[in-house]
Amino acid sequence: MRDMKFSRRDVLKSSVAAAAFTTFASPIRAAAPEPTAITPALIAAARKEGKVVYYTSVDLPLAEKIARSFETKYPSITVRVERTGAERVFQRIGQEYASRINAVDVVNSSDAAHFVVWKRDGLLVPYVPEDVAKHYPTEHKDADGQFASFRVWLSVIAYNSSLVKAEDAPKSFADLLDPKWAGKMVKAHPGYSGTIMTATYQMSRDLGWPYFEKLARQRIMQVQSSADPPKKLALGERAVMVDGNEYNIFQLKESGQPVEPVYASEGSPLIIGPNGVFKNAPNPNAARLFQSYCFTPECQQLIIDTGGLRSVHPQTKEKAGRKAFKDIKTMKDNAAEVEKHGDDIKARYTQLFKV
Repeated sequence: MRDMKFSRRDVLKSSVAAAAFTTFASPIRAAAPEPTAITPALIAAARKEGKVVYYTSVDLPLAEKIARSFETKYPSITVRVERTGAERVFQRIGQEYASRINAVDVVNSSDAAHFVVWKRDGLLVPYVPEDVAKHYPTEHKDADGQFASFRVWLSVIAYNSSLVKAEDAPKSFADLLDPKWAGKMVKAHPGYSGTIMTATYQMSRDLGWPYFEKLARQRIMQVQSSADPPKKLALGERAVMVDGNEYNIFQLKESGQPVEPVYASEGSPLIIGPNGVFKNAPNPNAARLFQSYCFTPECQQLIIDTGGLRSVHPQTKEKAGRKAFKDIKTMKDNAAEVEKHGDDIKARYTQLFKV
């Protein structure tokens, strides 16, 4: 696996001058702008621009469904989806802004720490959709109104139920250190995946790096994206996955594949994927309309039902057959700390797993 070309801290150093920033939980805060409703005037202005460019790490089939849903609701405005892994989204924006290329309107990343950097560097515009202002918990919206939690999910353990009996399946991260799982597990990499970067930070904080030192001796298949371990599991290439997207496991299980999620007794890493509008968006009105749509109950229910994701919008319903989010023990997210320690996490992980 190739090393990342740019560090999290350096990738935007040639872009705009840094601005004051806060994170979700920052005690230093400026007043967020007044919430914006979807009005006929906003729709008309967006239609004049005719398109919106969406950089995202959301799985492509879901991203395309979100785009088509928006286009159906607002005819004559097209959504161009640019989908890749979170770290590559981050690098691409850094390269574009360093070259004074303003191509992106709205961004979603599976690594909330990216928004800490973008906000610090003055790249985001304050914009608060009405639904966010009315319905979203404080911890899921930026104090200055520059981003909010578009999607929430977990990084989970899972197993192939054709290869592992339920009573024999691991119940905790500690169980994964059992020699019986050596050579039978698959895991994703924090250098590529924002989900796994966040999960690795939370696990290293709560379980300690000695846990990873022991895990690295288990002869684990290493893949890139957090979507890859569920696929390897469904194919039977490995019996257990150490980490990966809960939503992919839901999608596979609900399509008849022999996979089962495990919510570790220590707590499952909590992943938050914010959306934000870029200050130099080439289609500013369409960007705002799309951002507002993304936080409506309509779009949030779509990401639950189709994408297997979680939503913090209280007007949505969880899908039957999935364990209720409120009943799951989770680790705590801290985007600012992920941003602070991200480069060290990647370096240490690469050294331990030799990938």
